[in-house]
Amino acid sequence: MKKLFVSLYCFVTFYSWGQTVIPLYNGVAPGSENWNWTEREIKVDIGTIVFDVSSPSLTAFLPSKPNGTAVIIAPGGAFHALAYNLEGTEVAKRLNEKGITAFVLKYRLVHDDPVHPENGIGALMATKNFKKLDSLNAPVVPLALQDGLTAVKYVRQHAGDYKIDPNKIGFMGFSAGGTVTMSVVYNATDDNRPNFVAPIYTYEGAIIGSTVPSVKTPIFIAAASDDDLGLATHSVHIYQKWFDAKQPAELHMYERGKHGFGTKKQDLPVDSWMDRFSDWLQMQGLLKNP
Repeated sequence: MKKLFVSLYCFVTFYSWGQTVIPLYNGVAPGSENWNWTEREIKVDIGTIVFDVSSPSLTAFLPSKPNGTAVIIAPGGAFHALAYNLEGTEVAKRLNEKGITAFVLKYRLVHDDPVHPENGIGALMATKNFKKLDSLNAPVVPLALQDGLTAVKYVRQHAGDYKIDPNKIGFMGFSAGGTVTMSVVYNATDDNRPNFVAPIYTYEGAIIGSTVPSVKTPIFIAAASDDDLGLATHSVHIYQKWFDAKQPAELHMYERGKHGFGTKKQDLPVDSWMDRFSDWLQMQGLLKNP
C-alpha cells in the first residue's frame, strides 16, 4: 500500500507540474535567420539563467485540475538573459497549485558575445547605462514582441487541448519580461490579445507602443519603492495610464523588496505578492474561491 501511495504521489506531482516544450515557429524564427549561436544556461544562487535564445518556445506547466485560466510568463533579464527559475518555472508551479495552466516563454535575446564582455548583462547592470542597454536591445525587442504575440495566439488556438477558456488567457512578465508584456498588449489584435496582464517591476523605457486597448483588459502591477534600478515609477506610470483609460487596474507598491524579487523569500511583505495576485484573480472571476 505504501508503494502504491508513493507511485500515485509521483504521478500526480509529475502531472501537476508536467512540462511540454513547444517551439513557437516551424523552422527558424522570422527575423533571426542568420543567428548561429546556441542557447546556453548557467546555475547561480537564484537558479537557472538562460542566454542566447534564438529558437523561441513555450514550456507548458499543467495543473492536475485546470480551472480554465492560463498565464503566459515572460522572465526578465534585460533582454540579455532570462531568470528562468526565479521569474519563470517557480512562478508557473505556484500558479499550478491554484489550478492555473502556465506557459513559460523563452523569447529571443541579445547575443552574449564573449568578444565584447563590456556589453554583457553584468557590466551593463553594474554601470546602469540604460542608454547603451536600450541601444543594444533595440534590434531584439521587436522580435521578443513577436514571440509574445505568437505565444498568445498559440495558447488561444490550442485552448481546448489544455482545457483553457480562450477568454481567460493572461500575460505576466518581470522587468524586461514586463516590457514584453506591455508591448504585447499595446500591439495585439483580436487573435493574440491577452485578456489580462500582470507587469511586475517593468522596465518601461523599451516598451513598443503606448495605446491602452479599448477592450476591457484588467491589469495587476507590482513593484518595490526601493527598486535598485530606479524603476518603481515606471510601474506607477503604467498604472496611471490604465486608470486614466478607465480600465480595471490594481497596483501594489511595496516599500522594500528591490528589483528582481520574483519568488525570493526575503521575510518582507513583498514575499506575498503572488497571494495578492491570487486575490485579484478571484475578484476578476479568473480563480475560484478555495
